[in-house]
Amino acid sequence: MIPLKKHIINSPKSPLSLNRYRYCRHAWLFIFFIGFQIFLLFSSRSIQYLFPTPQTPIPSSVSGENECPLGRVYVYDLPPHFNTQLLRNCNEINPWVSPCNNLYSNNGFGRRVITGLATIMPESLAGAWYWTDQFALEVIYHNRIMNYPCRVLEPESATAFYIPLYAGLAVGRYLWNNYSADDRDRDCVMMLRWIQNQTYFKRSDGWDHFITMGRISWDFRRSKDEDWGSSCIYMPGMRNITRLLIERNPWDYFDVGVPYPTGFHPTTESDLQSWQDFVMTRKRTTLFCFAGATRGFIKNDFRTALLSQCYNSNGSCRVVDCGGSKCSNGTSAILETFLDSDFCLQPRGDSFTRRSIFDCMIAGSIPVFFWKRTAYYQYQWFLPDEPESFSVFIDRNAVKNGTSIKMELEKIPREVVKRMREKVIEYIPKFVYANPNEGKETITDAFTVAIDGVLNRIKDQEEAGYKW
Repeated sequence: MIPLKKHIINSPKSPLSLNRYRYCRHAWLFIFFIGFQIFLLFSSRSIQYLFPTPQTPIPSSVSGENECPLGRVYVYDLPPHFNTQLLRNCNEINPWVSPCNNLYSNNGFGRRVITGLATIMPESLAGAWYWTDQFALEVIYHNRIMNYPCRVLEPESATAFYIPLYAGLAVGRYLWNNYSADDRDRDCVMMLRWIQNQTYFKRSDGWDHFITMGRISWDFRRSKDEDWGSSCIYMPGMRNITRLLIERNPWDYFDVGVPYPTGFHPTTESDLQSWQDFVMTRKRTTLFCFAGATRGFIKNDFRTALLSQCYNSNGSCRVVDCGGSKCSNGTSAILETFLDSDFCLQPRGDSFTRRSIFDCMIAGSIPVFFWKRTAYYQYQWFLPDEPESFSVFIDRNAVKNGTSIKMELEKIPREVVKRMREKVIEYIPKFVYANPNEGKETITDAFTVAIDGVLNRIKDQEEAGYKW
């Protein structure tokens, strides 16, 4: 007879046997779990290599020095009143043209050009063209710098500090219709009051800070209340801030001239190379051209003299009359004229510079200047060091006294013209503002040249110790 106790313990169906089975199973699971954790701990590097953790593509200070050799940029989070809110209230920006019609859409580039380019260029290149406003600089830079690979979110690791005030768009609301001096100064005053309370501005007194101002320097240099524009640049807090403008005061160290925004915004290096190849091989049927309008309100208007020479050139000059607003933001007729011409005449505009300079060169046409301040004293970071390598200079007084522009240009040997065109086309990447996919910076363009220039000058200032 089998004892009852032994029978119960050894029986496969007994509660005690089941409990022992469960206990052993749980013990082995626990040992396996601990062992697996130890395995993961010692092999984590291999696991990470085989199965990398996806990284969120936001700016961070983890970038190595080799990736950002010139330093990093911190972007102030200004209240939206100073930038994006201006775009939401876009009807106030320009009394003549409504920018709400997508003028500053597409990261500041404006509407894409849909028609008018098919007969001018290959279809593959037409998609890179937009109706870009010449005063869109601040919007373009702000959007680009937010995706800049060397942007950081921690100010303590920054080399330079960007102030995203849309100064040009802000003052543009008050340049007409008898607004007061206080109206025109208000946004700059408010921004300076805000920025001067920031720790890193106090630390450097603004020497490592920079801003884009999307109009010419003279729009921010009002001396008397009754004069034109804002007095922003003359305000004490602006004294040491580097200013990127489409036209600079050549005698102000803190003014830096950067290219006007044009309509061409390539996405990839391939787009850019294809465009350079296209303009290099373009057959040019006209010696020179002029796109613009006369200034009837100016006595002895120089443009009238240029147009007179063009119309009397026996077919050597092509004219695009831009009277009124027919050439606003560029047209296919202007682009085609530049593409077909060896040279393009570039007198001063309402100020010493004009957007047409860059429209001309992007088309591979050689600019002819009549004032040295139109380009040579403006865009040193972006143009070749030798003016004669990419342009022609004819003194305006000589033209007024009868010098024939046609004869001066015909004197230039064809091989020299070819070399000049090659130099212009070589520098096209420095004139354009690219449209990189998903914020990936792969093209060295006008934006990257400008930011590198700012970082270099801050480094030079620190090393030389010249601050006042």
